[in-house]
Amino acid sequence: MFRSPLDLDLPGRAALLALDVGRARIGVAISDIDRRHAFVVTTLQRTKFQADARTLLKLCAEREASAIVLGLPLNMDGSFGPQAQSVESFGRHLQMLTPLPIVYVDERLSTVAAHGRLEDAGASARERRAVIDAHAAAEILMRALVLRGEAA
Repeated sequence: MFRSPLDLDLPGRAALLALDVGRARIGVAISDIDRRHAFVVTTLQRTKFQADARTLLKLCAEREASAIVLGLPLNMDGSFGPQAQSVESFGRHLQMLTPLPIVYVDERLSTVAAHGRLEDAGASARERRAVIDAHAAAEILMRALVLRGEAA
């Protein structure tokens, strides 16, 4: 069963870590401890699950994250396709390695929104390619914060 960000029972001040999990890369973003803003952290090149999970859980510990938000890439009609199944599997396996709650947010068009923001900021196509996944993770995180009524 998927948990929504609304299902989280969080301490008063605690950061959320968001992931945009793709086939080749994982974008990472973090909120501030008051959960008002989302900040780009990094983009990881995917390797093997265990290595990816170790890196992500290390980031959670370093950033004192209280939960993980995974972007769920639903099809445009809201159905659950192969990429959503892949992310769900990733989340299920990651949950076995951490006590942190993992929640899911509909990420449809998050990459499009991130592209638009980067383009508006004047980033070149090459610059956008280098950071798009982490910016998509920030978009996913902002959606979670808005759902919870915590975004500024």
